[in-house]
Amino acid sequence: MMKVYFVRHAEPDFSNHNDMLRPLTPKGLEDRKLVTAFLDDKDIDVVISSPFKRAIDTVKDFADKHRFGIETVDVFRERKIGNSWIENFPDYSKRQWADFDYKLEDGESLKEVQNRNIKALNDVLNDHKGKNVVIGSHGTALSTIINYYDDSFGCEDFEKIKDVML
Repeated sequence: MMKVYFVRHAEPDFSNHNDMLRPLTPKGLEDRKLVTAFLDDKDIDVVISSPFKRAIDTVKDFADKHRFGIETVDVFRERKIGNSWIENFPDYSKRQWADFDYKLEDGESLKEVQNRNIKALNDVLNDHKGKNVVIGSHGTALSTIINYYDDSFGCEDFEKIKDVML
């Protein structure tokens, strides 16, 4: 039976406002060893990641230890919020969860994030049948996937996990 393990990235350095290039903090770099320890006995065949640095770096320790390449899949990326840094992220996030179609100019709605992530997950399920797969991803992306399968998962649930990096 195929298994897919989603790995939400470890603690990011929010002082870097470039979403794609945001690195992990020293704690995040250390915590990825916990990810490696968890995955070590899971008979993983494939490692996939969002192209964002923090997601790649979170699964990199495991991939390097087991000599896997990391296949980056752009559609597993984090949502695009817009063209500027959001100072009041909790209010923005609540608004998006209340209206899955809400987005800022040049940003993505949660519905768009969900649609592209479900499509990408279905592609992985079809392309890697019978294999165990690790996917390095993001809190919002994972939350929309959970919501797709269980629509009772909403903003309060996202708030509970958004700062949990392991």
